[in-house]
Amino acid sequence: MARVRYFAAVEEATGRDEESRPETTLGDLRAALLAEYPSLTGILPRCAVLVGGSRVDDAAPLAADATVDVLPPFAGG
Repeated sequence: MARVRYFAAVEEATGRDEESRPETTLGDLRAALLAEYPSLTGILPRCAVLVGGSRVDDAAPLAADATVDVLPPFAGG
């Protein structure tokens, strides 16, 4: 299962900093997260979602050993 790590507002919305997920594509993962965590509805579409440190499209497969980072927009700089 893919390891999904949540940061900042996404961590607050899910109540966890990471979890293992069974979804096999990034699109399936996004849909499952929105169904399981309705509080992500306003956050997830604005997040950077990285698979193995890279941005990929929703058709990208998630290998069993994949690491997915869900990063909300950050202010400052």
